[in-house]
Amino acid sequence: MDGELAPAEAETWESLLSVLLWLPAALEGRLKQHGLSHSEFLILWCLSQHADRVHTMSSLADLSRVTPSHLSRIASRLERQGWLTRESDPADTRCTIASLTAAGSLKYEESAPSYYATLREHLFGRLAEEQVQQLGGITAHIARSLDPRR
Repeated sequence: MDGELAPAEAETWESLLSVLLWLPAALEGRLKQHGLSHSEFLILWCLSQHADRVHTMSSLADLSRVTPSHLSRIASRLERQGWLTRESDPADTRCTIASLTAAGSLKYEESAPSYYATLREHLFGRLAEEQVQQLGGITAHIARSLDPRR
């Protein structure tokens, strides 16, 4: 049956595809109220999760699952807003360091509650705790098969 999906597979794929398309759109819409795109928020999130709020651009690209050129465009927009700075790594001038600014930290803190409220509204609030754990296990298993580093 290589040519098509079994009925249960097709139904599951249709549901998953709807989530993959509509959930990011809902998040994007909520973040636009804060003057951010979803990709910009994810970069602020990645930086805010690091203890010193600093990452090399290459590690930030890996964490955010974007190409280095896409990250560069996002970082330029964030830099223009004063939410991120970039500079050469003094220890290795081949590397560029991205740092979250105080204004970027405030922007993240301002927009994060709306982001998480949207996730709860459309995802986690619709699942029992056991289902959240099951979904986490399923998506982690799928992500491992897609991660080119594994």
